[in-house]
Amino acid sequence: MPVRLGLVGAVLACLSATPVLAAPGLGNEVYGPTVEKGETEIETRWDRLVGGVDDGEDVLQLEVKHGVTDRLMLALNAEFEKEPGESREFEALGIEAVYELGNLGGVDFGLYGEYEIVFEGADKIETKLLAGQKRGPWEWRLNLIAEKELEGGEPVEFEYAASADVEALGEIRIGAQAFGELGTTRDFLPHAGHFLGPVARAEIEGLGPEIELELGYLFALGAAKDDTDGQLRLGLEIEF
Repeated sequence: MPVRLGLVGAVLACLSATPVLAAPGLGNEVYGPTVEKGETEIETRWDRLVGGVDDGEDVLQLEVKHGVTDRLMLALNAEFEKEPGESREFEALGIEAVYELGNLGGVDFGLYGEYEIVFEGADKIETKLLAGQKRGPWEWRLNLIAEKELEGGEPVEFEYAASADVEALGEIRIGAQAFGELGTTRDFLPHAGHFLGPVARAEIEGLGPEIELELGYLFALGAAKDDTDGQLRLGLEIEF
C-alpha cells in the first residue's frame, strides 16, 4: 500500500471508530509504528493509581504479540482490573493488529486496530494512528486514539499517548510518557484528564530471550487531579 494512501486510510479509520479506563494510560502502552517479522513478544503491565479517591485502583495486562509479516503484527491482550477492597476481575479480552504503513519525511507510521470483548459491558472497537522516529540515541512515539463502545448512542472518544526517551547508560533509557483525553464527538477538547511523568527502561541481556523492564510514575494533571495524584507504572517485556 503506498504510504500516502495508507495514511489517509489511517486517519479515516481513527475518525470513524477508543481506551476508556478510569484514567488515561492506565494499563496502556505507547505503541511503536514498526513491525518485525517473526518476532514474538510476551508483555505484562501493572499500573496503579496513587492518592485521591481512586487510590489503589489498578489494571493488570497480559499480552502476546507476533510479527506475522514484515508489516503485520497480531496480538491477544487480557485485561484484569481491581478496585480498592475488591477482588481482581477478568475485565476484557482484546484482539489486536498493527499494520506498518511506511516512512514519510523520516517519520514511521502505522495503524493499530482492536476489537475488545468486554465481559460486563458493551464491546468496544479502537483504532490508533501510530507515529514514531528513531534518530541516534533518541526515540519518540505518538499515538492518536479513537474508541467506540458498540452500544447505541455512545459517542466516539479520543485520547492520545506519547513518549520520548534517550539512551542514558548502556542498556538503560530514560524519558517521559504522557497520556490524556481529547474529548468526544459531542465535546471535543474539554477540560479533561492528563498524566505526565518520567519513565526508565532497561534491557537485560545474557538470559536467552531479550528482557526489558519499565518503571515510571505519571503525575495527574487537569481533571485527573480530582480523583488521584498519579499512577505508578511497571512493565515487563520478553522477546523471542
